[in-house]
Amino acid sequence: MREERTEMSKDDDRSPPLDLRGADIAESSSKTRNCVTGSGHVTGMNPMEFQAPYPDQVLENVLENVLQFLTSRRDRNAASLVCKSWCRVEALTRSELFIGNCYSVSPKRATARFSRVRAVAIKGRPRFADFNLMPPEWGAHFKPWVAALGSAYPWLEKVYLKRMSVTDEDLKHLAEYFPYFKELVLVCCDGFGTRGLAVIAKKCRQLRVLDLIESEVADSDMDWIGEFPESGITCLESLIFDCVESPINFEALERLVVRSPSLKKLRLNRFVSIGQLYRLMVRAPQLTHLGTGSFSLAEGVAHGDQEPDYESAFAACKSLVCLSGFREIATDYLSAIYAVCANLTSLNLSYANINAEQLKTVIFHCHKLQTFWVLDTICDEGLQAAAATCKDLRELRVFPIDAREDSEGPVSEVGLQAISEGCRKLQSILYFCQHMTNAAVIAMSNNCPDLEVFRLCIMGRHRPDHLTGQPMDEGFGAIVKNCKKLTRLAVSGLLTDQAFSYIGRYGKLVRTLSVAFAGNSDRGLKYVLEGCPRLQKLEIRDSPFGDEALRSGLHHYYNMRFLWMSSCSLSPQGCREIARALPRLVVEVIKDEAEVNRGECEEHIDDAFDILYMYRSLEGPRDDAPHFVTILH
Repeated sequence: MREERTEMSKDDDRSPPLDLRGADIAESSSKTRNCVTGSGHVTGMNPMEFQAPYPDQVLENVLENVLQFLTSRRDRNAASLVCKSWCRVEALTRSELFIGNCYSVSPKRATARFSRVRAVAIKGRPRFADFNLMPPEWGAHFKPWVAALGSAYPWLEKVYLKRMSVTDEDLKHLAEYFPYFKELVLVCCDGFGTRGLAVIAKKCRQLRVLDLIESEVADSDMDWIGEFPESGITCLESLIFDCVESPINFEALERLVVRSPSLKKLRLNRFVSIGQLYRLMVRAPQLTHLGTGSFSLAEGVAHGDQEPDYESAFAACKSLVCLSGFREIATDYLSAIYAVCANLTSLNLSYANINAEQLKTVIFHCHKLQTFWVLDTICDEGLQAAAATCKDLRELRVFPIDAREDSEGPVSEVGLQAISEGCRKLQSILYFCQHMTNAAVIAMSNNCPDLEVFRLCIMGRHRPDHLTGQPMDEGFGAIVKNCKKLTRLAVSGLLTDQAFSYIGRYGKLVRTLSVAFAGNSDRGLKYVLEGCPRLQKLEIRDSPFGDEALRSGLHHYYNMRFLWMSSCSLSPQGCREIARALPRLVVEVIKDEAEVNRGECEEHIDDAFDILYMYRSLEGPRDDAPHFVTILH
């Protein structure tokens, strides 16, 4: 449910290794173009003649110098499509490689085209895997990638993985293959444990970033923190391990922090008490990002007169701008953070079970806040307090403490409308609730026209405007009509085909659309597929869309990264028709793994299936599909 935004850190040193640069220049300078004169003689063959560089070579030399400064992936992709020469030069100058789907291209093809890469980002499973909607053994293994990267890029410095299966052996290979390795970020990954982390800590002597974000880390009974080198100053700039659900060697961590004067980001897990947090803070006042750990006393420790001065420790961190953690918060200590609130631009309380009154004591100091994540325990009253104070807020996420459909939601349209009226600069919102009104959503579309991301999750199925009883069509229609910059949209509640008609008519910039329990016929999906030219990712669950709706997107599927549909009205024959019509599209049908294991599903495709997952690929069907996945041809 909780997603983290993680961007690969920038590296100003973008030049390729000198040996590669020299080899390429030597190769380029040796090329000449032979030409035929009017008399039929071939010139350029005599070594004594002047050999001018051919025009493409001159262009490529100029382009190489220009493209070194082009960092945007979209701009680079556009440049590579101009002509073959531009494509070749763009590949030679690309230092960061992004793979949006690990099955869209093979490691061999990627490393063959891009020969000077220093940073790699790879995404695996689709987002709905975060909600346990995909079998855990589906795939997205890092193993083939690490093998290819090891032979192609021995100078590799950075790896960012999201929703990938990573083993301890993969981490061992990372540490062994890349002597200059500096940054590892694992977001929503699984399959590895503290044993693999110990190898990274021990062998990657130039490590600057080790970020474990919302990942599942197995406890291998290894003191991985203690494996960092004990002597000398480290290069460490960021250490995030708040998702690790096992105790750590605090004394080793404390020594590591002391030896890391460049450390700016530190996020601790729930096994670090507030007393231990104090000891770390007084040794690292240079921190800009801090995850507090439990923010409560260690077990067996009682309140006493000799407790440290937590407030002075926070006050000494003059550069602190981002605060998170509070995993097992003792609210008596909230006053300790008042000293840093005035400088905070990001506050994450999405694990802190606090009420509105407790929030008010903090939020009234946060006038510079731009990013705010919180639990719905603060109620509408807490959101009203945030709206009254945080006039520069750009991103808000409100998570449910109880995600059951029949729970009593403590936030409603009252809190949403307060945010829209008080935070006019808002660009992104994720809002979980049980009840909503069209009027509140329309007000947000009028008050916050700069919205780029609008995700409203009404947890109860098919719930209408709870005041008028009408579908939520007009509210979402106003969002796509009035928010001209909208690129990501999640819809829920009682929605008819009219809502999807609005999305198709006005959502011309929408790239990601998530649909749950919505729509009433195939026309709804047809409106979207025919009307949203920039749609890249489409996620649909528990909706009535069938084969006719699926066929309406034939013209667009090659331009999309993926389409996910679960518990919809699709037939095996309809899915097979798509696979035959678009041979470069991988069409996977995924059955319930438990039923397959019990023998309740036969192997043939005409059985019922749970999930359709389609994605474009240069390689065709993958070769590691598990037994509950059938790839259609």
